[in-house]
Amino acid sequence: MTSPEDQNVPGSDEMMGLSASQISFSQGLHGFLNDRNLTIACTSYGSGNLYFFGPGTDGQMAVHQAQFPQAMGVAGDANRIYLATDGQVVRLENVLSADQLANNKHDKLYVPRNTQHIGAVDLHEIGVCEDGRVVFVNTKYSCVCAFSLTHSFKPIWSPQFISKIVPEDRCHLNGLGFRDGQPRYVTAACRSDVVDGWRDRRADGGIVVDMVSNDIIAEGLSMPHSPRWHDGRVWVLNSGTGEIGWIDQDSRSFCPLAFCPGFMRGLNFVDGHAVVTLSKPRYDRFDGLQLADTLAQKDADAWCGVQIISLHDGSIAHWIRLDGAVHELFDVTLLAGVRDALTLGPGSADAKTLLTVEN
Repeated sequence: MTSPEDQNVPGSDEMMGLSASQISFSQGLHGFLNDRNLTIACTSYGSGNLYFFGPGTDGQMAVHQAQFPQAMGVAGDANRIYLATDGQVVRLENVLSADQLANNKHDKLYVPRNTQHIGAVDLHEIGVCEDGRVVFVNTKYSCVCAFSLTHSFKPIWSPQFISKIVPEDRCHLNGLGFRDGQPRYVTAACRSDVVDGWRDRRADGGIVVDMVSNDIIAEGLSMPHSPRWHDGRVWVLNSGTGEIGWIDQDSRSFCPLAFCPGFMRGLNFVDGHAVVTLSKPRYDRFDGLQLADTLAQKDADAWCGVQIISLHDGSIAHWIRLDGAVHELFDVTLLAGVRDALTLGPGSADAKTLLTVEN
């Protein structure tokens, strides 16, 4: 049998399109990731890539990317990753055992092993339930869904204000958060029940909804994203204002912790820190959003990258900045126990030629 460590994986020993002039890191980022044996995985739908940033197996930062058209929601761990792409959810499996390295450096090699074809529903965030069931946000149909064996998708929940499951992107449902191993919180741009109605409510129509009680637990937000249950609180990104914070459920209000210079989408947590992704504006400016005014007041330009924020005081502890052709990032997941990961896009020649056999 030929094992992955015996095969050369083309393209794995370079930064795969990210030149040194296009990427920069905070001085302490390597130490932060190295101490925690942790890799950051994030997606970009504009460039169509899944990115890995890890501490490396050779004492140097490891940066890799692979093409996945319209890469959006991502969830995973050291052994398996689920990735929402352009009309599909791809399951990636690590094919290396604990004592193997690919190309003498990569401790994980994620290879596409299954693709669930959903269709053009504008997939957003995705997650895995405690029992292994995969669920995802179907933005076009304003609902949360599971896989179907026979159909494009199976709706399992929609907001009570949505009167019909139709392809009209009525409220721009986007974020999905879990609690106790089950999907529990969603974000939407507003509570509109008409086709494309959310576009008129971007500044202050945003809501966070509890999927169990169907209660709106926060309102008056601006393009909220990525609700997360962490340390006894519901955290959320108030993306239209550029702020991360938590929800005071008594007053149904947003309590900001920190401002970040970009449109935030992905959110995860590790050791008293929040990890968020930032994007530049899609059309030169964040028109109609407070974020644009705040950036102007601070005489700052929008970032594309990742910021790691202290939950103690809201300070920026570490960061990754992407320049050049990459303008936005979407979701982020943290891979514990991973130092130098590599993945192969499903359409690549490498994915067709790298063959492994299960013992």
